[in-house]
Amino acid sequence: MKQIASALVKAQRDFAPALKTNSNPFFKSKYADLSVCVEAVIDALHANGIALIQRNHECDNGVKVETILLHESGEEYSGGILHVPALKNDPQAYGSALTYCRRYSLMATCGIAPEDDDGNLASQKLAPKQSLAPKLQPPPLSDKEFDSATRTMIGCGDLATLQGIFAGAYKRANDKQKESLTNTYNFEKSILGSK
Repeated sequence: MKQIASALVKAQRDFAPALKTNSNPFFKSKYADLSVCVEAVIDALHANGIALIQRNHECDNGVKVETILLHESGEEYSGGILHVPALKNDPQAYGSALTYCRRYSLMATCGIAPEDDDGNLASQKLAPKQSLAPKLQPPPLSDKEFDSATRTMIGCGDLATLQGIFAGAYKRANDKQKESLTNTYNFEKSILGSK
């Protein structure tokens, strides 16, 4: 492990930040996707003689990914095996789980994290001053946002995206909007399930 350890320390000095460049407008949040996470580390790894490998392991109810850093000397470092369950037994759900699992396995193995990650947010919520603050209600879903959510759900082609859009919009919708969103969601979900 001597050579890969030294090379990995050097590589980490040159890792770029994993910037949150993708947006989920209905959760009003940003996230760093898999390609951004790979771009943050790949050049520094290669410059120090390290190849990035992500190996899938057999799993009945989702996906298991192991991120391995292989040094040109033949030494390797494994970040361990990460399991992410699939929400449904279909290709779209497994594809979404695989992308999610690869992203978080890579970040954990390389020691990178996007700014304001979920762990930081969770720890802020547990702080005494924060816990006494009143809970703010999100603003109601405007007609324009409702139309946008409906249009985006139609034909989105990915179950995880469909679920994210629906959940974000549903939280803020009025009763009439909720009924329409639910109908659209169920219809699109049935189409995705038949592919």
